[in-house]
Amino acid sequence: MYIAQAFRFLNDWWRYLVGAVIIFLASQFGAIPFIGAVAYKLMSEGKDLSALEDPNKLMTVLDSNLTLFLMLLSFAIGLAVLILIVKYLHNQSMRSLTTARKKTDWGRIWFGFLLIVCTTVVLTTIDYYTNPDSYVLQFDLIPFLILAVIAIIMVPLQTSFEEYLFRGYLMQGIGVIAKNRWLPLVITSVIFGGLHFFNPEVEKLGNIIMVYYIGTGFFLGVMTLMDEGMELALGFHAGNNLITALLVTADWTVFQTNSVLKDVSDPSAGFDVLIPVLIVYPIFLAIMAWRYKWSDWKYKLFGKVVPPPQTQSTEIP
Repeated sequence: MYIAQAFRFLNDWWRYLVGAVIIFLASQFGAIPFIGAVAYKLMSEGKDLSALEDPNKLMTVLDSNLTLFLMLLSFAIGLAVLILIVKYLHNQSMRSLTTARKKTDWGRIWFGFLLIVCTTVVLTTIDYYTNPDSYVLQFDLIPFLILAVIAIIMVPLQTSFEEYLFRGYLMQGIGVIAKNRWLPLVITSVIFGGLHFFNPEVEKLGNIIMVYYIGTGFFLGVMTLMDEGMELALGFHAGNNLITALLVTADWTVFQTNSVLKDVSDPSAGFDVLIPVLIVYPIFLAIMAWRYKWSDWKYKLFGKVVPPPQTQSTEIP
């Protein structure tokens, strides 16, 4: 039902192609303030602009809080353009892009959010006390408070953009074109994971970390299809990125922030990369399935997408 309800709106294949291109270009355009600020800082200090070509150096030119804000600004712009595309190109409501329910279920959003936040805090606390040499306590009140304000406002915009683009816009668009559920799940998950290929974590840990990124895409996609809505994915993704920004940072991560802790261990990727995908994520899905009484997994993940009796609407409900 979640994918099929897109049939009620303007769903020509070319609309999704044009919309996806515009959204992508808008998000890239949103990166101009960050690049411009870095270039200005380098020139004002008499340095060359070679740092613009090195992602690792690019993240260290400005104050970390300013860097985080400007990085996330492009996602906020992308989200705004996505909302406009959905409304004016598809004549569709954001509610119907979010869920098959009559209204957005905020209880589900908070459940997904708290599930990952509580889990991350508990596991990090355990690791901190069992491996104290791996962490440095770097809590500094004023920079942390500034970070908290930026993160609480901007991180949900960043994660909502990614969720609405992949688990919403592209999931529904590919679904109504292919008329099945498995193809949009596979395509959106692989693209979502693939876009993380340029993160500094990949250079540090190796390509095996892509198993985690693509696996996370499948996890969020399965969550959306089984629950007939994006609410759990919206909350989970926001909670994951927010607690990551506030709790632990490292010199080799995409988010280098004034967090409470800094991971100073020498990272390595092996079997531990598979633990979230093969163990933790299935446990999370089992918890959600129990709480929300999911059923008919075969149909919801692999079934056909059939247009409802009234296949198109010209007004936003």
